[in-house]
Amino acid sequence: MATDESGYEDDLIAVRVLGDPTRRRVYTAVARSAEPVSRDHVATLLAIPRSTAAFHLERLADAGLLAVEFRRLTGRTGPGSGRPAKVYVRPEAELSVSVPRRHYELAGEVMAEAIGRAVGGDVPVRDALHEAALRGGRRLAGASADLDDALERAGLEPRIDGDDTVLGTCPFHRLARGNPGVVCELNHAMLCGMAEAVGDDPGRVHLDAGAGGCCIRISPAP
Repeated sequence: MATDESGYEDDLIAVRVLGDPTRRRVYTAVARSAEPVSRDHVATLLAIPRSTAAFHLERLADAGLLAVEFRRLTGRTGPGSGRPAKVYVRPEAELSVSVPRRHYELAGEVMAEAIGRAVGGDVPVRDALHEAALRGGRRLAGASADLDDALERAGLEPRIDGDDTVLGTCPFHRLARGNPGVVCELNHAMLCGMAEAVGDDPGRVHLDAGAGGCCIRISPAP
């Protein structure tokens, strides 16, 4: 999951790389293989020229969608065995992009942490969720300069509403539609965590169901 603006831009670029139909076929061929595959293998499998396979494999690797390794494919070692071949494999990292930007993966991490604490530590679910969301907000804010910067980096589209700041988009939109009470409390705690992470006052962050495109209103700093 990309949690800052530069990471989100990288993910968007990677998605655009997959827009080419042949490149998607090349990516799928590598993803479905149990072992790293060579350019020759992909070219033969897809009945395309080796140069075409190599071009698309390199574009996918440059975008971070494939990882590159070097292996001896003949099984021979020592002098005369030749140089290791360049092979490709799908990395462990995941890619997810939404427009407008959402943070469903973060919500899942927060809820899983809260449930784990509630079940294993005899902590009330509501308290566990609040504490996990605070920590999630601190992670999301990262090294932001201030709260406005953190909101921008997270893609929450902060905008001025009178003297206050509201958000143009909800980070958990689909979840909030089904369970607004729980999810809005999670969102509020997350924003408080973001404020704490940048040295701001979490008391500025308020729940307001009618604020902007989200349930959060941030009052001006004293």
